[in-house]
Amino acid sequence: MTRNRRRTVARLLLALAATGLPLIAPTAAAADPASSAWAKLRMCESSDRYATNTGNGYYGAYQFDLPTWRSVGGQGRPDQAAPAEQDYRALYLYRMRGWQPWQCAGMLKLTADADARSKRVPTYTESAYIGGGGRPAPAPAAGGAKPAWPGVVYRYGDCADPLKTFQLRMNAFGYGFTGTGCYLDKTRTAVLDLQRANGIKDSGLLGPKTWDAAWTGKPPR
Repeated sequence: MTRNRRRTVARLLLALAATGLPLIAPTAAAADPASSAWAKLRMCESSDRYATNTGNGYYGAYQFDLPTWRSVGGQGRPDQAAPAEQDYRALYLYRMRGWQPWQCAGMLKLTADADARSKRVPTYTESAYIGGGGRPAPAPAAGGAKPAWPGVVYRYGDCADPLKTFQLRMNAFGYGFTGTGCYLDKTRTAVLDLQRANGIKDSGLLGPKTWDAAWTGKPPR
């Protein structure tokens, strides 16, 4: 390892330590950005929604357009790919072009490092540290207590860990969810049923009132 490389590794370890992130596996390769940087990027680009498709030609958590997605080997549409796949293609793109493809990276002042534009094709193991594809879903609160609202209004097509918590809670009313964490037809039915039972506007949006009603409101009919 060269002296410059050792200095780069040391700087990265210090930066990771400052964020409070674990320094053990799964980890970034020596010079890849910290998972906190990726989390900030996703939040800016898509509100951390892997399944987002707003109809503007950009898809998924990292807002890939189709030519860029395919340039790093992506198949199909980004928003329809698993979170781990989107994480992998984002790291792949970073290693090809640095932060340049993402406008949010400039707004957030994310700095490039030794792996930016290195042209090294990553492995899935190397991209696992990013976090979006491997974050465990929060366990439902013990004793049926209401967990805090996650602060995001969910709608049809969204996939997120708190949606799994909501789905599993709705099983108490006989819905039979497996806990996919994705808001599709069955979740929409449960949300609308809950809203109508509790006098909440039946918008189909899973916001704070509907979230609270799942634990403290009237059960759906």
